[in-house]
This record gives sequence, C-alpha cells and structure tokens, in this order.
Amino acid sequence: MEFSMIFMISFSVLILCSSLAYGQVAMSTSPTPSPSPAPAPTPAYTNLKDLLSVAGPYHKFLDYLESTKLIDTFQIQANNTVEGITIFVPKDNAFKALKKPSLSNLTDDQLKSVLLFHALPRYYALADFNDLSEKGPISTLGGGQYTLQFNDDSGTVRLDSGWSKTKVTSAVHTSKPVAVYQVDKVLLPEAIFGTDIPPTPAPAPALGISPSADTPSAAKSEETGSSSKPSSLGSSSPRIMKNWGIWTQLVLAFLGGWLVLFF
Repeated sequence: MEFSMIFMISFSVLILCSSLAYGQVAMSTSPTPSPSPAPAPTPAYTNLKDLLSVAGPYHKFLDYLESTKLIDTFQIQANNTVEGITIFVPKDNAFKALKKPSLSNLTDDQLKSVLLFHALPRYYALADFNDLSEKGPISTLGGGQYTLQFNDDSGTVRLDSGWSKTKVTSAVHTSKPVAVYQVDKVLLPEAIFGTDIPPTPAPAPALGISPSADTPSAAKSEETGSSSKPSSLGSSSPRIMKNWGIWTQLVLAFLGGWLVLFF
C-alpha cells in the first residue's frame, strides 16, 4: 500500500509539472501583437497674412486680398482642405508697372477674379510644374475660363495667361500644404483684359455753382447780351422814320389847302 501510494503521488506531481511546462512553452510561442502605427502629424498652420507681410515686398497684393476679403478664401483653402494651395504673388513694383490697363478700372467682381487667378486650388512643388506643362491649361481658384498655361523651360517655370506672360523668379514658401512663388508680373486673365474695359467715369460737377466769367458758357452769354442791345436800338429807328414821314405829309397837305383858299 505504501508503495502504491508513493507511486500515485509521484505520478500526480509528474503530470502537474508537465502541464506547467507545456503552458510556458505555448505562451512563449504565441505571436506578439504589433504596435499600431502612429497617426500622421498634422501640418502646421500657415498664416498667409503674416507670411506675405514678412517674406517680401508683397504689400500691394496683400492689400488687395484684404480689401476684397479674399484673404479668408485663400486661408481656408490653405489650411482647411486636403489639396492645399499654390499662390503666385507679384512684387509691389509689378503693380506700379501696370499703367495700361489699370486695375482701378475694374469692377469689384473683376478685381476678385484677377486675384483668384493668382492661385491654384492645390499644393504644387517646383518639381510638379514639369508635369503641369504637359497637361494643358490648369484651372485656378477663379474657376471656369480662368486658366493658366505652364511651361517648364530648363528649370524656369513660365506662366501664360493668354493676355500676359510671366515667370517664377523665386520660391517664397514651399511647405505642404502651402506653396508661394514670386512672379515678375501681374497675371492678367484674357477673359477680362481681352475685352474692352469701360473707362472710369468722370466725377459729376458740383451743383449750385454758377460758371465763372472766363468759362465758355459765360463768355457766350455775355456776347449774346451785348449783341442784343444794338439790335434793340436798330429796330427802333425805322419806327421813328415812319412817324416822321406821316407828320411831314400832314403839314404839306395843310399848307396846300391854305394856298388854294387864299390864292
């Protein structure tokens, strides 16, 4: 009995140790779950107003964006869309070189279209313009007929609006999702400048101001007044001669009758 009892206890301990060893081996061979990938970093917010104010002499272009409220449109496209934005910004002296045609003759809607014509609704690095030159006209933020033609000439990016031609002279900011490139001329869309732009109307004259003496109207009125005085004198002379002739005939008739009675 003692031998059988010892055998049973030894057998139980052996089975228990075997199960523990098998569990450790199974745990060691189970696959370890891979860690989940870290989320992509959110692009840094780009303040276009601060960028254009500091990056270069782009004050005129920035003033136009702020006066037309399009700075908000550009900012939303830059930071609130997946595509991003590409802006072609002329320097201040490019606007000064615009003598004819002038942006001052445009309507508010036309001016907004010209400004939107300077941006593409997507981020493009410099290397991307080679592909754009092969795709034909590229739509701008102006949409519709406001398109640009690109040409990569041995690394020099040239832009053709159909009415004016310019080129990229430097990269101001190229951090996705915002790209800003400097151009040497203002982009003028053919959809606007290919037609006759009405001239700026002259200011209306002030009311209640009489013309001065040296103006043509005043001189004309003086000539009219001076010419009317001699005409009135001339018209009275025939009347005087007519009355004088009537009195002469009466006197002669009286004298003739008197001579007949007494002679």
